Amino acid sequence: MERPYRLSARFVATIEQPGRYGDGRGSGGLSLLVKHTARGHLAKSWAQRINVDGRQRNLGLGSWPHVSLAEAREKCALNLAARRRGELVTGRKRTVPTFEQALEKVIAVHRVGWKDGGRQEELWRASLRDYAMPKLRGRPVDRITTADVMGILLPIWNEKRVTARRVRHRIGAVMRWAVAQGYREDNPAGEAIGAALPKNGFRPQHHRALPYADVGAAIETVRGSGAYPATKLAFEFLVLTACRSGEVRGARWQEIDLEGREWRIPAERMKTGREHRVPLSAGALAVLLAARGLTDGSGLVFPSARGGPLSEVAMPTMVRQLGIGAVPHGFRSSFRDWAAECSDAPREVCELALAHMNTNSIEAAYRRTDLFERRRGLMEQWAAFLAGSETSETRSSKAMRRRAARRPND
Repeated sequence: MERPYRLSARFVATIEQPGRYGDGRGSGGLSLLVKHTARGHLAKSWAQRINVDGRQRNLGLGSWPHVSLAEAREKCALNLAARRRGELVTGRKRTVPTFEQALEKVIAVHRVGWKDGGRQEELWRASLRDYAMPKLRGRPVDRITTADVMGILLPIWNEKRVTARRVRHRIGAVMRWAVAQGYREDNPAGEAIGAALPKNGFRPQHHRALPYADVGAAIETVRGSGAYPATKLAFEFLVLTACRSGEVRGARWQEIDLEGREWRIPAERMKTGREHRVPLSAGALAVLLAARGLTDGSGLVFPSARGGPLSEVAMPTMVRQLGIGAVPHGFRSSFRDWAAECSDAPREVCELALAHMNTNSIEAAYRRTDLFERRRGLMEQWAAFLAGSETSETRSSKAMRRRAARRPND
């Protein structure tokens, strides 16, 4: 008998040739298995080929004629519906994790690769607690829709674009985990929602920074304040080295070579994941010598009053209370502007001073030097500038000459 594209009740009743006969595309994996038993009798039974938990399984649906073709098709449809609900098609209930439970799994996976002492985990939890959890906390991951994610992101998309993007990325990470675990087949925070979200109406907000001409006065303001000594010294060291707050707050004496005038920040404390050598200017060395009096046995250069590193908010709170008008990270921008306007250092030297990675992969592969000695000269100039070794008139004339040199000829 000719094999049909789809099974029919007549074909099922009359077929005697052993084999497996599929019910065609769109049947949900239904097939009829015809074989001879050990006693020589002809037996016909139903099976369904279906993906469960990422694995292909063959599920028995009963034998013919006790289960007709129509009944076998109905069982297939019920099994597919049960799979979408997160139930095993064998009838056992499969527990689908909630968004909150899945988040814990995702954080556990990523925690090993996070290198900032728990800060990333804290940021993940805080952003999702504030924006995603109110709607998604107890929702099974297979029941979260694109509309749910849109409802979370739209109210903050224009006013808090950076935060919204981070929330979307973190929801997406949870959803990608759910896809990989077989709990769902799509990511509701993926491409579809990206096309639906507004593209306009947002201006990126940069860290508040001072003009470089005002940075020296800011240091003097901090020195003369009644702030905690370690916070004041950490701030001055941050400005003189153009490093990030976390790198300075976590600085340890074992990383510093006073004789060689060098600070080696280990890779695990760097944003780039690479060791960074910082040349120590005379000004930076003076700060370190002053910090020796703060030693508490922890090995930290700038320990807090209670022991351990300074709080993340210690320096921002201090500069805000003193009315300085910038955030600690903004002084990296002040340094970069000064380096461009008032120094002769090439761009790559200035960028390496900020520990910025070369985005040109080919150039980065061939340029292995970190231009340390050239950076040493740059940082000495920066320290001298902040100390007021140059008059404002000299600094202004230098800046004018450099701007003129960069201006194209008429």
